[in-house]
Order: sequence, then structure tokens, then C-alpha cells
Amino acid sequence: MDWVETLVVVLHVVIAVALVGLVLIQHGKGANAGAAFGGGASQTVFGSEGSSSFLTRATTLLAIVFFVTSFSLAVFAKQRAEVAGEAGIPVVEESRSDAGQAESEAATEGETGRGDENELPELE
Repeated sequence: MDWVETLVVVLHVVIAVALVGLVLIQHGKGANAGAAFGGGASQTVFGSEGSSSFLTRATTLLAIVFFVTSFSLAVFAKQRAEVAGEAGIPVVEESRSDAGQAESEAATEGETGRGDENELPELE
């Protein structure tokens, strides 16, 4: 099962880099203004619509694959956490009442370390 997880991690990184590259080479909405001055002829490599349709479809496909690999990595992490819990590795579980008790104990321990000059007088 480790080789599958390694394969998914490698695929995830490659897809992430490819997504960044595709997003960076796409034209913004204002880029079509340059076509009026003769810049549109170089986009005929991708067809009559230009590169926007091809790049949009490729970005969408890579985004879907990226989300699938992200979800599968989350499943792998959950399985590893369950295996670690079954193997006897201690898991930190703290309830709210324990947290409040721990905070009050820490506060009283901090007060005992101080001298008598910092104590507040008791109200009657």
C-alpha cells in the first residue's frame, strides 16, 4: 500500500506544478484588446477560438485530478492515524472539563511560586 501512496503524492505534486503553469500562461480578460493590433494571429495554433478553450479545459481537468488526489491523500492519512491508534501509540484526548481543571491547576501552581508581597488581600 505504500507504493500507491507514494504514486499519489508524486502525481499530486506534478499536477500542482502543472496547474500553476497553466494558470500563469492563460490570458486575462483584458488580453483580447491586443488582438486589435495584430497579436491575434499567433493564437491559430490552438484553433480558430485561440488558446483559451484548450487551456480552460486542461485547467479544469487538472483541477479535478488535483482534488481527487487531495481526497485520496486525506483517506491515506486517516488510515495511518487509525493504524497508529491500534498499534498502542498514545493519542492525546482532552475533554473540556479536563482542560479547565488543567488550567486552574497551572494557575494555582504559578501563584504558589510567588512571594507573599504579590498576594491580594481577601475580601470579607
